[in-house]
Amino acid sequence: AFQKALRMVDENVNGFDPNIKEVDEDELREPTDKRMFVLAAALKKKYTIDKLYELTQIDRWFLEKFKNIINYYDILEDISHSSITYDILKNAKKIGFSDKQIANAIKSTEVAVRKLREEFKITPCVKKIDTVAAEWPASTNYLYLTYNGNKHDLEFPGGFVMVLGSGVYRIGSSVEFDWCAVGCLRELRNQGKKTIMVNY
Repeated sequence: AFQKALRMVDENVNGFDPNIKEVDEDELREPTDKRMFVLAAALKKKYTIDKLYELTQIDRWFLEKFKNIINYYDILEDISHSSITYDILKNAKKIGFSDKQIANAIKSTEVAVRKLREEFKITPCVKKIDTVAAEWPASTNYLYLTYNGNKHDLEFPGGFVMVLGSGVYRIGSSVEFDWCAVGCLRELRNQGKKTIMVNY
């Protein structure tokens, strides 16, 4: 989820990428929107968890999780497209690597990685979060895709009209875009159509 969150905030970011920023201990001490990438670079340069904790005051548990991502970058960078196995690709997806990110690490293309993933039948599952914490049956659930599962949490009977949402909020966008999608959903339902909204 962390790598996906980084991609959602900035479309030019592929994830927890150690190649975006250089190591700078002053930047590690100061919480900013770019510190994560300095942290990634420091982990790539083999800074210890204790040293990074001293510099950042980020909980060691999180630092260990970040280190796992960078360690997997190292694994990916040591192989090529022709030698990547099912297990390596599946684990990369579970850790949150995008196809583009994997392609950059193994010196391939996003299309080639996606094709290989499809050949291996590595696809995400749809899971749901109960938005009312099981206090009563939820009629609307928050759905998300994950590679950390082996079956969907719901059925897909078909026959729905899909409305595409406007994506994540960014400076310059506002609730009008979401309201347009909601208005569209309501009108389609008034016409007796089943709907689903997808917000990337």
